[in-house]
Amino acid sequence: MAEFDNYRKRTMKEKAELLLNGAEKTVAAILPVLDDMERALASAEKTDDAEALKEGMKLIFQKFEKVLGGLGVNKIETRMRLRYRPARGYRMVPGMGDEKKGKVLDCVLTGYKLNDKVIRHAKVAVGQ
Repeated sequence: MAEFDNYRKRTMKEKAELLLNGAEKTVAAILPVLDDMERALASAEKTDDAEALKEGMKLIFQKFEKVLGGLGVNKIETRMRLRYRPARGYRMVPGMGDEKKGKVLDCVLTGYKLNDKVIRHAKVAVGQ
C-alpha cells in the first residue's frame, strides 16, 4: 500500500513539473526568431532602405514558419473559388457576389492546426 502511495505522489509531482516546464521546448525554438526580430528592429533604426527591411522580414517570417512546422503547427489550406464547407475548418464571414454564391472568395484570417487538431479556424469570405 505504501509503494502505491509513493507511486501516486511521484506521478503527481511529475505531472506538475510537465505542466510548469511543458512550454520550454516551444520557447527555446522561438527564441532565435525573437533574436532575429530584435536585430531587424535595431537595423531598421540605422537604415532607410525599405527593400532591405522587407527582405529581412520575409526571411524572419520564413524562419518562424519553419520553427512552427517543426513544433507541429501547420496552416490550414484555404482554396479560393471552391464551395464553402464548414468541415474544412473554415468559419463563415459574409462575402459579396451573386455568381460566387457559396464559394470562398478570400481568406480573412489564416487557420492553423497542431498535429491534426485545429487550434484556430480559418475565417474566409464566402459569397452569399
